[in-house]
Amino acid sequence: MARYTFHKEERLCSRKLIGTLFESGRSFLCYPLKVVYYTPEVWEGDFPVQVGFTVPKKNFKRAVKRNLLKRRIREAYRLRKHELYEYLETTEQQLGVMFIYVGKEQLSYRKIEGSVQKAINRLKKELTKSSSAEKKA
Repeated sequence: MARYTFHKEERLCSRKLIGTLFESGRSFLCYPLKVVYYTPEVWEGDFPVQVGFTVPKKNFKRAVKRNLLKRRIREAYRLRKHELYEYLETTEQQLGVMFIYVGKEQLSYRKIEGSVQKAINRLKKELTKSSSAEKKA
């Protein structure tokens, strides 16, 4: 039985890691989310994934709306993260991920949940491609 939790240790808090994520990480778009990810060599945490969520102030001026969207993305991720964890445990990889809400309008939870699901599937696909490319090199 999977426990659907989201601990503080799973959050992407390290400024250094966030900087590295945006400098040398890879990204893809899964509307309304842009996903930036990075596989570090050295990892501090106990969890295979550290995740951050952000909604730009440029698109949503009011903090209430930004916080609502972040809560929706975080909740959708919390319920779907076990798929990503299972994949990473089999491949023994670690990951830093940032979900950036790039949509201009406030979408419903259902649409955000679908987008998070697609993003996780695409993330697994991208990691499979990159790990197979590393093995060939």
